[in-house]
Amino acid sequence: MKRNKYIMLGVVLLVTLTMARNTEGGITAVFKQEEPMPTETGAKAGLLAPPFSLTGLDGKTYSVGGAKEKATFVSFWASWCDPCKQEAPELNKLAEKYKDKMDLYGVNVTSYDKLKDAKAFVDEYKLTFPIPLDEKGTVYALYNGMAFPTNVLIDSRGVIQEIVLGIMPEKELEKKIKKLIAN
Repeated sequence: MKRNKYIMLGVVLLVTLTMARNTEGGITAVFKQEEPMPTETGAKAGLLAPPFSLTGLDGKTYSVGGAKEKATFVSFWASWCDPCKQEAPELNKLAEKYKDKMDLYGVNVTSYDKLKDAKAFVDEYKLTFPIPLDEKGTVYALYNGMAFPTNVLIDSRGVIQEIVLGIMPEKELEKKIKKLIAN
């Protein structure tokens, strides 16, 4: 009888170790509860990102909303915005660095800007990520835009993780991106 207890204990230990090694995040991930998917859409952290599709400067259509293979970073900007000018080179670097794990869209709120100025901005800062145009400002309004830049971090499930008004130091922004793509 005592021997059976030791055998059972050994089996439980082996199963536990196997689960721990073969589970991303270790043994705690096995017992961790999944966060329930939100059912409500809205421009607020913890809610599904309001879906939209916009045409970019390159003529392609870009869509946000719903589950995707990668996280999404949406930056609403205007060419006359000084903080946007400061942030543009940083976003270019981050878009390139995380291109395999995150889509970055620089949404020009053209209703607060001029198309020719937006094109000049993109050329001046040599932006390499897609630039969708919000010509009527409807998407900016949908996301309750109040300042430029407004950055929206959306995980691969389509859930807004954070909305950042204004710029922040590149290292802090990169920390937020790393956390976003880890989800």
